[in-house]
This record gives sequence, structure tokens and C-alpha cells, in this order.
Amino acid sequence: MRSIKSILVASAVTVAAAPMAFSPVLAQAVSRITFAKGNDNASVTGSINSRQYRDYKLRVGAHQSLGVSLITEGNAYFNILPPGSKDVAVYNSSTNGNDATGIETVAGDYTIRVYLMGAAKYSKKPVSYQLSVSVM
Repeated sequence: MRSIKSILVASAVTVAAAPMAFSPVLAQAVSRITFAKGNDNASVTGSINSRQYRDYKLRVGAHQSLGVSLITEGNAYFNILPPGSKDVAVYNSSTNGNDATGIETVAGDYTIRVYLMGAAKYSKKPVSYQLSVSVM
């Protein structure tokens, strides 16, 4: 029979380790998207594999319309995170499709997070993508 002391120690270790198991993972790469002078859109290309994801930062003003489109041959998707959010998205392309339009903005840095799902998430094979962003 286990003693009360050993049960309490085991419980304390489990509780102490729990925050690490659920803490958000930082992006392996972060890039800033900027528009050329006079343009309201930009496009970037990249590739990710396995459980990697890539964050793109975009500074926008209040009451603008944000559009994001992802072209990919694999199971790549994106989330749009508003300023200050670490993991709560205002748009999730895995459920809403790879073309987001008319996202009304607040002022600040938005994060567009490109990630993999399905078998691609567990594969070592890179998945290429083209991400297009517009702000009007």
C-alpha cells in the first residue's frame, strides 16, 4: 500500500509538470510582411514540415479589411490571430477554407500562422505554399 507521502509527492510532480504540457509552442520562424510603396498586397512563399509552423506578422490600422489566401499542394492551413493573441484566432482556414476575406481589423500586429494538419503533420516531407495578403 502506498503511503500518503508518496501519493502527495506524485501529485505535486504531476501538477508541476502540467503547465509545461499545455504551454503554447513558439513558432520556429517569424517574418514580417510589408507592402511595397503604393501596394495594398504582398505575397510570400515558403515550406514547412512535420509539426513546424511559421508566423507572419502584419501591422494594420483600425477598420481596415484584411484578406489572406493560401495556395498549397498539401495539407497546409493558416490561422489569423489578432493583436495580443497567442493562440486564439479570428479565422481558421482548416474549418473555413484557404481564402479569408473581409476580416475587419483593429490597429496592431496581426499574426498569420501557417501550419500542417493530417498525415502531413507527421511526415518529414516539406509542404510548399504561397501566402497572399491584402489590406484595404
